[in-house]
Amino acid sequence: MTIPFEFKEPPPRKRHGVRNFLILISALLVLAVGAVGIYAVNLSTTFNSTKKIEQSFPEEATRPAAALNASQNILLMGSDTRDTLSEDIDDVKGTRSDTIMVVHVSAKRDTIDVMSIMRDSWVDIPGHGNAKMNAALSYGGVPLVVQTVEGLIDARIDRIAIVDFEGFAGITDTLGGVFVDNPIEFTSSHKAAYTYPQGTIRLDGDEALAFVRERYAFSDGDFQRVRNQQLFIKSVLKEILSAETLTNPVTINDLVSSIAPFLTVDSGFTSSYAAGLGVELRNIRMDNVTFFTMPTLGTGMQGDQSVVNVDWDQLAVVQQHFRDDTLFQFQSAG
Repeated sequence: MTIPFEFKEPPPRKRHGVRNFLILISALLVLAVGAVGIYAVNLSTTFNSTKKIEQSFPEEATRPAAALNASQNILLMGSDTRDTLSEDIDDVKGTRSDTIMVVHVSAKRDTIDVMSIMRDSWVDIPGHGNAKMNAALSYGGVPLVVQTVEGLIDARIDRIAIVDFEGFAGITDTLGGVFVDNPIEFTSSHKAAYTYPQGTIRLDGDEALAFVRERYAFSDGDFQRVRNQQLFIKSVLKEILSAETLTNPVTINDLVSSIAPFLTVDSGFTSSYAAGLGVELRNIRMDNVTFFTMPTLGTGMQGDQSVVNVDWDQLAVVQQHFRDDTLFQFQSAG
């Protein structure tokens, strides 16, 4: 049975600057809390109840220098294996991360650039040689993932967040569903009854979860899965960054409550840090947020493994933009 989809245009959104607000870039961007009065207390308590990673970063001697400007890089990891991670996030050897993104927040807080890293990217994992990117978590836990990503972007990771895909469902339902412009019709391999037609579709929580998980239905597998994850996040952001959401304390509180149980952050990712970043990003709108994928040269084989080949020449350009806080220029050129 094919699930029904509701086709209709979302209501027009007013785009006002909002002084006091919570900005929640779903499970896969920046979670930053800014509120006043009783809601500030409630949100702070909810956010600080998230699980913390005590051992988050590699040895200081192995890391790039801190940025001279005020830009920040936030590492986001998504996984279908929260049950494994929740037992002890500091001992996750044997677990592989399904989704990896780096969120670059500009020094002026006027742009956010999100780079997806293909999980099968063939990269150097310090101390282990070349392997698929998602093996870093298995080999050495969160610190080794950070060290590997810092080597790829040649810049420092400032904060870390790990989100279980199950959190997508709660966010989507809290928003009353999300509209996505689906580029390819497909049937989910996770939920056989879920068929997603091409064009504008409205997803509820369970439909969204299957949408972002899918890769087997596509000829290019993870490439389309990454594109669909980016499409979904853009759609969520469009709803969250609307004036209707930002000025509604109840919806804000519900959003934080819906994602908190599925969120794990480093010990420095506190509610006060999130609130401060939220205030600094108060004028961000969708036009200021861009998504791209770390440059690749398609797929290939390493022994009996199918891998994604990194475009090292183009990655060198990306690295320079990370260092110079000019990723928006790379987006414009692309």
